[in-house]
Amino acid sequence: MTTGHMVLAPLVPLAALLVAACTSDEPSGAPPPSGALVAAATTGDADEVGRLLDAGADPDAADADGRTAVTHAAYGGHADVVRALIDAGADVDRQDTTRANALLSTGETGLVDVLGEVLRADPDLMRTNRFGGTALIPAADRGHVDTVRRLLETDMDIDHVNDLGWTALLEAVILGDGGRAHTEIVRLLVEAGADVSIRDGEGVTALAHARAARYDEIVAILEAAE
Repeated sequence: MTTGHMVLAPLVPLAALLVAACTSDEPSGAPPPSGALVAAATTGDADEVGRLLDAGADPDAADADGRTAVTHAAYGGHADVVRALIDAGADVDRQDTTRANALLSTGETGLVDVLGEVLRADPDLMRTNRFGGTALIPAADRGHVDTVRRLLETDMDIDHVNDLGWTALLEAVILGDGGRAHTEIVRLLVEAGADVSIRDGEGVTALAHARAARYDEIVAILEAAE
């Protein structure tokens, strides 16, 4: 009996150590799972994003739809997180299954502070969204004046035509409300050299659309540009 106890006694702590090793919460040396970085970026938790990046997280981590952490942060308006991810090497051009990316998100949201961070990464200005449009086009139709102004400072094609047959100028008139924001966007586009003669798929110009909608101020701007 004494001998049996002497043999078995060391096995108890050894077994405990094996169980502890299997259930330990301590990092194993592997980089954090991609979902952790995406989640932190989505909520704008800059401290957690920094910790995960320091721990080796892939800055291009993406969700099941291919939307990267930096695109999630951009949509959420978390400019500081966008900056941290870009500084860590995140690819701002990567597009998800809906063709959205960090730059294109700003055309939808109008978040100029985020746009400024994305432009630091020298993005591909001609990447297009699910409608075949650059970031300038949704920015124009949604009335994001400051975003349009900033994008016009880049080399983005002002007369790009999307899959609907519309340019930024056409969308500002067709999808706009003729109010102060859309009127200012039309003025900015015209002053930047937008081609007012481009017609939509039905052969209608922005001026003709503006006249039909009785957007008098926009009509005046476009008539002066002809």
